[in-house]
Amino acid sequence: MFVELMPILAGRTVMITVARENDTTLRVNVRPTRSSDNENPALATPLSYTGTPEELDAELGRELAGYVECHRALGSTLAAAKAQMEAAAKAVQEEARKRSEERKKKAEKPTDKAADTIPSTVPTAPAPPATASLFGDSQPTPSEANPTGCGMST
Repeated sequence: MFVELMPILAGRTVMITVARENDTTLRVNVRPTRSSDNENPALATPLSYTGTPEELDAELGRELAGYVECHRALGSTLAAAKAQMEAAAKAVQEEARKRSEERKKKAEKPTDKAADTIPSTVPTAPAPPATASLFGDSQPTPSEANPTGCGMST
């Protein structure tokens, strides 16, 4: 039984309690402690076996070996999942940073184009509106106003 517990004892303390259930059976509780406060609580899941002393002698070692193997697999699975989550978070942060930089570049480009499209010449002032005449739409030319040449010597 203790040979099977050696791998789990390498990184944590394991508490074992044995209690008599009735005249023929015993209960064995195996409770690993957490190795640090930030460790996943699933790695401290207790295990309980109930059986006759003969059954526990014959089976407890094998059951503990399976428990330790599952415990180690769970520990490495949790570590792998944590590493994958950290890598995914870094990738998301990097993608967000790239998008932010692209938005900044796009925001800068229209202002540059607007500066390039400003005309370098000053627009001319609009022509003054034509003055209306009392005699119609346009003012007569001097030859039209004096067709006989009155006032002029011929």
